[in-house]
Amino acid sequence: MPIEPALQQFLGLIPPMNWSLDPVAFRKQSAAALALMPVTTQLPKVVNRSVPGPVGEIPVRVYHPSLEPGLPVTVFCHGGGFVIGDLDSHDALCRTTAQESGSIVVSVDYRLSPEHPFPAALEDGYAAYAWVREHAGELGGDPARIALAGDSAGASITAAVCLMARDRGLPQPALQLLWYPATGVDVTPSRRRFAEAPMLGVDAMSFFQRHHFGAISREDAVPYGAVSLADDLSGLAPAYVLVAGNDPLLDEGKAYAGQLREAGGSAQLDVQEEMVHGFLNFANLVPSCRVAAQPSLNALRLALSAPH
Repeated sequence: MPIEPALQQFLGLIPPMNWSLDPVAFRKQSAAALALMPVTTQLPKVVNRSVPGPVGEIPVRVYHPSLEPGLPVTVFCHGGGFVIGDLDSHDALCRTTAQESGSIVVSVDYRLSPEHPFPAALEDGYAAYAWVREHAGELGGDPARIALAGDSAGASITAAVCLMARDRGLPQPALQLLWYPATGVDVTPSRRRFAEAPMLGVDAMSFFQRHHFGAISREDAVPYGAVSLADDLSGLAPAYVLVAGNDPLLDEGKAYAGQLREAGGSAQLDVQEEMVHGFLNFANLVPSCRVAAQPSLNALRLALSAPH
């Protein structure tokens, strides 16, 4: 299905990214572009702090939708192919998520490749989730109502953390919210069909392959680096899997929702046919993106509405 016209027009205003840069230079380029983006969602409290990680402190940013005590908490991991992205790149999405879900959002600035190769990002995501489960009260949150969420690579981390939590004896979250996750390593039909798609085309995929995935063998990836290849997907949190209709990752997100159901779990699949990879980052700028994001945000609010 074609891209929604207003989104297509907006995408035409975004300068092309230089995927030939090394990761450090690319991050600087991205930061300069983000500095021009307005903050459109005001919240009563946003705090930078850190939590203990496997090799040191992990920076996090905590978003409070209100100052009411005992709010639910969502631990969020950002996208960026495990190579780019940070607290600022997904600030707008975290603000929207906090406001619409009514939950305190803890955004995790996990370590990036290639400086910190696999499984560093996953271990940081797990450490942040484990800390929040233990210390939610310090944030003004309710330890009985905790969710995990992420977009793209962050969704991959979210799914992996659920597997790690099951295998390591930590309770599952109330929901694993997976926004256009990468779940496998194989070339799917949608990866071929949307090789020239905006936001995540062949150049971007090659960039991430070169700096992150290329250093991981298929054997090493199983199970946490490619959750769709895990032998056992039972005993995991209910999932909400959102996929975009014009996205190379479309097929694997749809397939993973089916795998979770086949393993006896609950997985709601949300296919936003006219959207592209990364569209949630534009939810406050393009009305159609906000409309497409709303069902998943409503699902997060509902999942956190009662203790688990």
